[in-house]
Amino acid sequence: MRGTALIVGGGIAGLGVARGLHAGGWSVQVRERSAGPPRTGTALGMWPAAMAALDALDVGDIIRDRSVERSSAAILRPDGSVIATVRSPSVHLVSRPDLLAALLEGLPAETVAWNSPVHLTDDLSDADVIVGADGIHSVVRAAVQPDAVPFPLGTVAFRGTAPGSTGRISETWGRGRIFGITPQHPDTTNWFACVRAELLNHHQPELSATELFHRLYGNWHPDIARVLHAIEDAQIDRRTLLQLPPLRTYADRRHVLVGDAAHAMAPNLGRGACESLVDAFTLAEALTAAVSVEDGLRRYDRLRRSPTRHIAYLSRRLNRVSSAERCTGMRDALLRVLA
Repeated sequence: MRGTALIVGGGIAGLGVARGLHAGGWSVQVRERSAGPPRTGTALGMWPAAMAALDALDVGDIIRDRSVERSSAAILRPDGSVIATVRSPSVHLVSRPDLLAALLEGLPAETVAWNSPVHLTDDLSDADVIVGADGIHSVVRAAVQPDAVPFPLGTVAFRGTAPGSTGRISETWGRGRIFGITPQHPDTTNWFACVRAELLNHHQPELSATELFHRLYGNWHPDIARVLHAIEDAQIDRRTLLQLPPLRTYADRRHVLVGDAAHAMAPNLGRGACESLVDAFTLAEALTAAVSVEDGLRRYDRLRRSPTRHIAYLSRRLNRVSSAERCTGMRDALLRVLA
């Protein structure tokens, strides 16, 4: 079938849906509250399922050209010794701006209306389908499941980039906090940190982010020390981590949710952006192949709700385990056995 779609949100999920539906002959409008595409951003890991979705959206080769590929990660102790080496299928690390630019390429210029937020009171009745790709605080979600309220995970995340290269993916696990380092470009290192909220409360609130990092990680191994000496407060993104409770459905009548609007999850498995892309391709394919909007949305919900709920659960569990404050020796020993 063909129809008209209004997509609320011009991030990864929203642009992915727009690209898929446009290729299927739909008339698509994206409304995005930001003034334009981001110029800076941290690295995102594209797992095989995400790369398959990008191939289906005809941008897989672009991402391969703009990414760094890795297939293992080291889990370290604060002194730099190895707890375990985790091997995985190849993951392509690409910056958020490069990923969004690739999804935008080939879309008609008028597809995305920048600086165009959507409010609860807006009349959106002209579209056959309204896609909520507007993140964890989604406006569209109120039409699907209004009682779904994000809840705090008890951790705070920091992320950014630093000049210089790194050859491997690593996560260093301490008591109540972790620090991760990945390659992004040949001359850029991507980093992230996650800290238990109660641990942050023990430190003086007037400390700057860099001062706080030196308190928390200053005696950790040299790779982290190099990053700490290169970052500046203005480049650090800080956010309290939230997650959605499992939704009863991702679609209701002509409203449908994708990405964080449907299944916002802890970042510890590195799967949020991946699942958003799989959502996008699955929704576009389901709607294009369906005989009605209702049939297409039912198929999308059936294919995506269960797997994303499972990944969100595992991400939340890993968030708790990796940032545990007690029994870390037992945690590390178990990780060595399981890896």
